[in-house]
Amino acid sequence: MSGQIISSLKTIGETLRELREKQGLLLREVAATISIDPTLLSKIERDERFPTKEQVKSLAKFYKQESNEIIVAWLSDKVFYELKDEDLAFKAIQVAEQKIKYSKSQKK
Repeated sequence: MSGQIISSLKTIGETLRELREKQGLLLREVAATISIDPTLLSKIERDERFPTKEQVKSLAKFYKQESNEIIVAWLSDKVFYELKDEDLAFKAIQVAEQKIKYSKSQKK
């Protein structure tokens, strides 16, 4: 696997922990800045708790340079956990991709 594919396999929790540690920040510092309980942020980073959209937006704003990485990790986890046990998951993803492309073309 290429490095990009492997890094895209990181969960939202792994992504957030890596970003925080890369910046040398303590969990409580990040939690206080975005007004979230440190215990909750710890659970999110350990993938014991899935963050809400609002929490992801706050974290993306906090880690502004990596906001796309955070949002992609969150969205991909959301899709994965919803579809992982479905036999038709790949077909459903292909159809969803077509719907997204069509929807975006209609907005232009």
